[in-house]
Amino acid sequence: MFISFEGIDGSGKSTQAKRLAETLRNRGIAVSLTREPGGSEGAEQIRKLLVEGKGERWSPETELLLFTAARRDHVERLITPALERNETVISDRFADSSRVYQGLVRAENRQLVEELHRLMIVVEPDLTFIIDTDPSVARNRGVIRGGTEDRFESLGLGFQLRLREGFLALAAEFPLRIRIIDGSGSEDEVAARVLSHLP
Repeated sequence: MFISFEGIDGSGKSTQAKRLAETLRNRGIAVSLTREPGGSEGAEQIRKLLVEGKGERWSPETELLLFTAARRDHVERLITPALERNETVISDRFADSSRVYQGLVRAENRQLVEELHRLMIVVEPDLTFIIDTDPSVARNRGVIRGGTEDRFESLGLGFQLRLREGFLALAAEFPLRIRIIDGSGSEDEVAARVLSHLP
């Protein structure tokens, strides 16, 4: 299977992606845990351009092209080979992030996002978990976490609120693939909710 985790910045999706990978490995399942932007050598180099620096560093269109380039390398060099080895791939973010960030919230470029995806990426996850978290709670987590990868968080609480609305709308658009997971409570509680939706 190809499983992705999505959500606003600080939602806990990275933690839950790692938790699910550990659980599946403990069950004897081969898992490749990866992330976006990144996951392959070339994509990790592009990642620095995308997640560091000022919030308005790139136009939404330039940002989308950079994400697409990173995702193409990620698919070619990690995701497709892992799936061909019959591994389960778990990715912390994938194309749904572009649909929401660059296709809806940063600019109304959804048609462009889908066209680039059709031409250059093609692959879709079999299952997507959106970790739904209150944006004010998620923002506080980001402040506590610190670090330099805060470009999108620097765009403010209003931006995160719009992202949350975008992810919830996407879940309604793709109900067969996307599961909304309540991100409140302990890590264990959220992990149990994720597991309850595995086929």
